[in-house]
Formats: sequence, structure tokens, C-alpha cells
Amino acid sequence: MAARDPYEVLGLKPGASDKDIRAAYRKLAKKHHPDLNPGNKPAEERFKEISAANELLSDADKRARYDRGEIDASGQERPERHSYRHHAEGEQGARYRPDAGFGAGFDEADMGDIIAEMFRRSGGSAGNRAGPNMRMRGRDETYTLAVEFLDAVTGATRRLALPDGKHLDVRVPAGIEDGQVLRLKGQGQPGLNGGPAGDALIEIRIIPHPVFRRDGSDIRLEVPVTVAEAVLGGKITVPTPTGNVSVTVPPHSDTGAQLRLRGKGVPAHAGKPAGDEYVTLKVVIGEVDPELERFLQERGAEHTADPRRTMTGGA
Repeated sequence: MAARDPYEVLGLKPGASDKDIRAAYRKLAKKHHPDLNPGNKPAEERFKEISAANELLSDADKRARYDRGEIDASGQERPERHSYRHHAEGEQGARYRPDAGFGAGFDEADMGDIIAEMFRRSGGSAGNRAGPNMRMRGRDETYTLAVEFLDAVTGATRRLALPDGKHLDVRVPAGIEDGQVLRLKGQGQPGLNGGPAGDALIEIRIIPHPVFRRDGSDIRLEVPVTVAEAVLGGKITVPTPTGNVSVTVPPHSDTGAQLRLRGKGVPAHAGKPAGDEYVTLKVVIGEVDPELERFLQERGAEHTADPRRTMTGGA
């Protein structure tokens, strides 16, 4: 019987990401692992099939060749057609045979999850295979931490409340981005029989700021200016992530004019230089002074500029 499409085996579509492949493999492999299904021959065969599919799809070169039709689902060159058994019993499938050990292809975290499941199912004993004194790494724990925009830009230490009432002090590095994950070594579940503790994985969610917007390492914001400031120019105060600074508005500025504040963006981080802050001016009329209104009324007849001269509509 020919090997099945590896995407079908893992329940994925051809456009699946590497992360999707890894997640699908881990889920299925743990479900069908022989150590969790002792004496279950169909589960053992299913595990071999899942492992072979993962081996092909997790190898970028093999996956690309399979997608192009250069090799078949068992990893063999086309037009040769070999059965799945040929693949599983050959050199490529050696790692999945019982005599190779069913731990082959799993990292420490994978094996820890499998053994933990064995202990759970057996009420604390992994049976003859594991033994009651097996040393095992603790599980990782995943959390989400909401961080203020400015804390994410400049860095801070924030306390994360855990479901069990305990707390973790999390150092948020300067320049961290939304969705990044921090790993706190040894802050997950404790290990078994002296095994190392798991890690805490902290996913960062950044709360938007009402004024600032991040653009890579740069900071952007819109600053209102009066008509007088725009026409005559002068000093104004604008905010930055590290405090207010004074900048000069050039005379005859208009809405959309941009000022650049060097080094006032995201601080240098992860080998990247410090960014800049870009201030976009927005002219606002505000409360109209009676004298200004009279001046414009008298001046209106002589004012010939047309700001809409480049705008056109349909026929």
C-alpha cells in the first residue's frame, strides 16, 4: 500500500507553516505513541506513519521536492513507487522501528509530555517501561502579559499574577514587539524525581497608546499647531517616549509637514540602532479671534491661492 499524502496524515493543507506542522505532529504523535498504547498495533503503525510524514515535511528540501512532484510521499524518487512499508523498514524509517526506540525524533519537551501523560493515565506510575523513579522535566506554562506601549518601548519590570495566586516579576526588554514571547527558565511546573522545572512562556500584548504609533524602531505622532505657529514658526513642546522636548516649527509650515527628532524613537536594542521620532504637524484653527476674522474678510477678495486646484472629479 502506497504511503499517504503527508499533509493528509497530519491533517494539514499544503500551505501549512512550519509551526503548524510541528504542532500537528506533536499532538498526533503523543496521542498514538506506543508507550501510551502498549500492545496496540494499529496505534504503533499510525505513529510510524505520522513520524514519516513529519520527517518529510519538516525537512525544507524534501518538502519542496515533494510539492514539486520530484519525490513521492515515502520520500522516494519518482517515477519509482514504493510502499509505505518499504519506507518504514528502510534506512529512512529505521529511526521509527521498535528496535530504534520510540523516543527517536522527540526532543526533551516532547518526551516529557509523553511520559507525563503516561504517569497521568497510570495514576502516578509509568509502568514497567518508565518506572516510578524516572527523572522527568516539568511542563512549560504559557501566559499572556499586557504591557503599556511606553513600557514596551523603553523597557520595564512588570508583575504577572498567576492562576494559583503566585506572582512572577517579568523583565520587559526595551524594544519588545507585540506577540513576542519571553522565556523564563525554570518558572514552569516542577520536575519529577529531581528533574528540571519547566519554563514559563510569556506572550507580550502591547496596549496601544493614544498619541504614539510605532513604525519599526521609529515613533510617529501627530501634533496640532495654531495658524500663527504654522505661519510665523517658533518653538513648541512635543512629547517623546522619554519626556517632553522643545522643537522649532519652520515658518510657513502646513498640515502634513514633518519634523524629525533623531534618536528619540525606540532605544537601541537587539543589535538595532536607536530609532527616530517623526512629528507630523496638523494646523488647527481653534477659537477664532474677532480681529483675525475681520482681517480675513478684508483680505478675502485679494486672496488668490486655490488649495483645491489639483483636485478633479468625474464628467
